[in-house]
Amino acid sequence: MSPRFAPVLFGFVLSALMSLIVSGIATLRNAGLADGFVTLWLGAWLPSWLVAFPTVLFVAPLARRLVGALVKSPAQVR
Repeated sequence: MSPRFAPVLFGFVLSALMSLIVSGIATLRNAGLADGFVTLWLGAWLPSWLVAFPTVLFVAPLARRLVGALVKSPAQVR
């Protein structure tokens, strides 16, 4: 895969993993380890990932700019 797709691939992987973890925690808190937990979890994960992926693509550049404004450049650290 071309390196030019790295930001989109990063967003794809990050949003998939984060939404999987967060939906798993939310499902566990709400349903407990009930029968069919995995089915409930995956049912909660897919729609949340469909929201998370484009959100990450949109928000990542804003987050980078914010971090850049909050962090000193290497020249300012000395």
